[in-house]
Amino acid sequence: MLESAAAYATVIGATLATLAACAVLQYECLVLVWRWLSVHGGHRRVKVFYSIVSITLLHVAQIWIFGTMIFALLLWPACGSIAGPQSADFLDCLYLSAVSFSTVGFGDVAPVGAIRFFVATEALSGLILIAWSASFTYIEMEKFWRAEDMKRR
Repeated sequence: MLESAAAYATVIGATLATLAACAVLQYECLVLVWRWLSVHGGHRRVKVFYSIVSITLLHVAQIWIFGTMIFALLLWPACGSIAGPQSADFLDCLYLSAVSFSTVGFGDVAPVGAIRFFVATEALSGLILIAWSASFTYIEMEKFWRAEDMKRR
């Protein structure tokens, strides 16, 4: 009973730390992308390409952060396990992280035990972080389109 409570406390603490790390990373990376877009002239297609590639790499990094934490939590069996056709190696943890972060959730690999809280929270945060990136991209592209319309007049 005490080990179970400690496992849940560990999972909750790891969840909060991972969420904080990913939110700070998101903010800082979007600021860097915004600064680059503001400073560099050039064709708007290049700017859009830079934005999309940067945001994709950002989300891949966040998936790796979550996946690494899943792997670390699974080192303590009281935190849970991964049920599926394969063993719970690092790549399986990354896969679980990717399908959770993107909210695809194929179901071929599933968390068992206390770690379910972490994975469920990753799905929610992935949805929020992806929406944040989509909003950022929309706002930046709207600026490009307005600038292009002004040139035509």
